Amino acid sequence: MGDDALALGDVTPSPGSIVLTGGGTAGHVTPNLALLPALRARGFEPVYVGSVRGIERRLAEEAGLTYHAVQTGKLRRYASLENFLDPLRILVGLVQATLLLARLRPSVVFSKGGFVGVPVVVAAWLNRIPVVVHESDLTPGLANRLSFPFARRICLSFRETEPLLAGRDVVYTGTPVRQSLTAGDREKAQREFGLDPARRTLLVFGGSQGAQAINAQVRAALPSLPEGLQTLHVCGAGNLESDLEGREGYRQYEYLDADFGDAFACADVVVCRAGANSLAELIALRKPAVVIPLPVAASRGDQIDNARLFADKGYGLVLAQADLTPESLLASLQAALEGAEDFAEAMDRDESHDPIERIADLLVEQAS
Repeated sequence: MGDDALALGDVTPSPGSIVLTGGGTAGHVTPNLALLPALRARGFEPVYVGSVRGIERRLAEEAGLTYHAVQTGKLRRYASLENFLDPLRILVGLVQATLLLARLRPSVVFSKGGFVGVPVVVAAWLNRIPVVVHESDLTPGLANRLSFPFARRICLSFRETEPLLAGRDVVYTGTPVRQSLTAGDREKAQREFGLDPARRTLLVFGGSQGAQAINAQVRAALPSLPEGLQTLHVCGAGNLESDLEGREGYRQYEYLDADFGDAFACADVVVCRAGANSLAELIALRKPAVVIPLPVAASRGDQIDNARLFADKGYGLVLAQADLTPESLLASLQAALEGAEDFAEAMDRDESHDPIERIADLLVEQAS
C-alpha cells in the first residue's frame, strides 16, 4: 500500500494548527492554498493531509506546507479490480488519519473534497475536532456527500446549491482564488511568453490534466482564428505538438504554475473546462470565455451543471464537447469577444466577493 505512507511516530502536537485536506486533482488543492496567507495572518499554522502519491503532495510541499500522507481509496461507478482493494485502503486511511489527528490536535479541519478528504473528516469527528467542508460544484460530489454528516458547516461556491442541502448548516462563500492569479502582469506575460503586445490573446487550458478534445480542435482552428488573435495554449503534460513549435502567433506549454496569473492577465478571451475553480477564476478576473464542460461520459455531469448556471447568469458562453468543431469554436470565440463588455458587467454583479476572508473568518469562529 505504499512504503512512503504516514510515519506516525514523529508527529509533534500543534494546538494552533489547522489541517487542510483534499486531493485527486489540482482543483481540490488550489483553493486550500489560496487560503494560506489569510490563515497565517489569523495565527493558524496550516498543515496538509493528503494521499500518498496524489498531486496534492507536490502542490502542498511547493507551498512550504508540512505534508502527512494517508491511504485512500475511491468509490468507483464502474467495474474494476481496484474496487476489491479500495475498501481496505479506506479503512487503513481512516485508522492513520485518526491517530494522526489525535497527535496533531488541530483547532479545525478544512476539507476541499476528493476521496482523501473522507477519512480525514471522519477522523476529525471521532477526535471531536470541528470540521468545515467546502463544496465547489453546483451539485455535490460523492466524496463530499459522505463528508457532510460529519461537518459543522458547509461552504458553498454557488448559492443555488443551498436547496440541495436542506437541513445542513450551509453558508454561501464562493470559491477562494489564489492571489497570484489576480496579481498577474500583462506586460511581463507578453515578454516571457513571446507574445505580440499589439495583438489580442486567446488563453486555452483544460485543467491540471489537460484536455485532449479541446487541444485537437483549438489546433485545427488556428489557421482561421479571428484576425489579430494569438494563442497561449496550456495543453497538459505530454500534450505538446512538436509540429507547432515556433509557429507564428502560437505558444504552447504543458503546465503553468507561478506564471498562470500572468497568463490570465494577458488573455483577452479564454477557452477552458467548466470546473468550479476555473469559473471562479474567470469571474474574479472578469474574463470573457467559452467554457467546454466535461461530457457525462467522462464525469458525473457536474461541469455541465456548473456551465449551465454560468451561462444563465450571463457570465460567458457554453459549448458542448459533442458540438465542438473548429467551426463552432471559431463562432463561439467571435461571440465571446463581441460580448466581452456585457459579460464583464454581469460578473461585476456576482455576489461571491472576498471568499478567502469569509472562509478564514469562519474557520476562526469554528476553532474558538
